Amino acid sequence: MRRFWKEVTLEPTTFGQAVRLDGRPVKTPTGNVLALPTQKMADAVVAEWEAVEKTLNPVNMPMTGFANAAIDRIATDRAGFAAAIAAYGETDLFCYRATAGEALAERQTQIWDPWLRWAQERYGVSFVIVEGIMHQPQPAATLETLRAVVAARGTFELAAMAKLAHLSGSLVATLAVIERAGSAEDIWNAACLDELWQEELWGADHWAQKNRNDRKGEFMAAVRFLDLLSPGT
Repeated sequence: MRRFWKEVTLEPTTFGQAVRLDGRPVKTPTGNVLALPTQKMADAVVAEWEAVEKTLNPVNMPMTGFANAAIDRIATDRAGFAAAIAAYGETDLFCYRATAGEALAERQTQIWDPWLRWAQERYGVSFVIVEGIMHQPQPAATLETLRAVVAARGTFELAAMAKLAHLSGSLVATLAVIERAGSAEDIWNAACLDELWQEELWGADHWAQKNRNDRKGEFMAAVRFLDLLSPGT
């Protein structure tokens, strides 16, 4: 889409702050009105549309993209999306370790155990620590509790959580972000522990670093989207 608009404005609606281009409503890909639940998020989306110079590029409009996903995809199937996110708890990255006694296993214990302890204390759950990559089931009570935790989140929150879980491979990491249990930078680095370990051993690879930096950009965009949902300035 080429830029045709001169002015981007907001209009209060029953669904939130709706974005207008020269007075006309912006529609999501499936034809819904693009309306945002908080003023901060609305302002951020407006800024993305104002920044378009000649041609609209979705890559440069991540907040709009998350909002579109929330409105078009998640709002129509909240339960399904919540279940898909909660499923990451069945094979959570933080539970799968190298062989005991290896230096990597010690690093995983040092970095990942505090996040698991946080989740245990926060939600009253327990985790099975797995040596190797063969799947082992987590306690049924843990999975049931975490499914309920995820299902209680709002539509726009789930849009960000889906991205966080996909990029980190960890429901615990995702919940730690949304609960503000630590810095997003620390949580991201914890999710990348194995990659960073390999770099320490064998040196950095340009393309591997670029790929991780690209994924980090997406992760931090999801974090920002969550921040924009909170009230206040």
